[in-house]
Amino acid sequence: MSAPEDEERLLPLAQRWPRASKFLLSGCAATVAELEHATLGYKRHDKLYVASSVSQISATFPLDLTKTRLQIQGEAALARLGHGAREAAPYRGMVRTALGIVQEEGFLKLWQGVTPAIYRHIVYSGGRMVTYEHLREVVFGKGEDKHYPLWKSVIGGMMAGVVGQFLANPTDLVKVQMQMEGKRKLEGKPLRFRGVHHAFAKILAEGGVRGLWAGWVPNIQRAALVNMGDLTTYDTVKHYLVLNTPLEDNIMTHGLSSLCSGLVASILGTPADVIKSRIMNQPRDKQGRGLLYKSSTDCLVQAVQGEGFMSLYKGFLPSWLRMTPWSLVFWLTYEKIREMSGVSPF
Repeated sequence: MSAPEDEERLLPLAQRWPRASKFLLSGCAATVAELEHATLGYKRHDKLYVASSVSQISATFPLDLTKTRLQIQGEAALARLGHGAREAAPYRGMVRTALGIVQEEGFLKLWQGVTPAIYRHIVYSGGRMVTYEHLREVVFGKGEDKHYPLWKSVIGGMMAGVVGQFLANPTDLVKVQMQMEGKRKLEGKPLRFRGVHHAFAKILAEGGVRGLWAGWVPNIQRAALVNMGDLTTYDTVKHYLVLNTPLEDNIMTHGLSSLCSGLVASILGTPADVIKSRIMNQPRDKQGRGLLYKSSTDCLVQAVQGEGFMSLYKGFLPSWLRMTPWSLVFWLTYEKIREMSGVSPF
């Protein structure tokens, strides 16, 4: 075996397969963010910050379920299917929605759909992070002064969101539909799925491979906006702080940048998230075509005309309250495990 091959075998895995390593590292960070409490503790050890927290059932996932229920309730389009002028909405607001789920369906139902949510974040986060860094480092490139123009970051963030979400669409579809199972039971409708794997199998059997990508258009539209808010804001704020303030590339900078990214991502992504949830949850005919909406544009028009513009921000509060701690935990974890794995900072 030649000397260059020997040297390559001695390199750390992160250097031998950088993109695969970043995919796995971001998937691990996303899993931690999905399963950890909303706070992440850090201990000082040998002059390094070592992440220390106990994996538990996510404290923020119930906000995701609450958000989805709020986005679905009161759909004006249901009148076309003979459900009356407007679907009866027993829940009003975030707190009453969450309490209603606990009282009528049970406490554990607040975590319905958490398994496909974890699957989704592994694929989605891995795809978007690898795509964004490839575009930033290889396609667009930074300036000589390490500056990365905002317009390049915006385009890169949107493209990364599109790639990541397209790959993760089947898991997102299952998550949304499983989150609505408790409501179907209360309405006297038969449950569609016995579990996550049964949901995948049933959707595949009824709609084929194409059925797993139902609602992919509004899904990638939302992901483009969310990542324009998340990746672009984090990258821009972090490097602005490092280059223009006394702050260094450390936990303080990572925390401030992630808080900003969570807020901007929620503001930009909520309208598209409402459209996505409604299209994914709508009833379908035997050919897999939606019975309520012809497209994401049709859903947008019907929502605004039938319910008003602010219907596009249904579920904003739980979305923001979930996005902010999720973003904080993800970025702190991702930056730390990159450092521990010998990968350069994001």
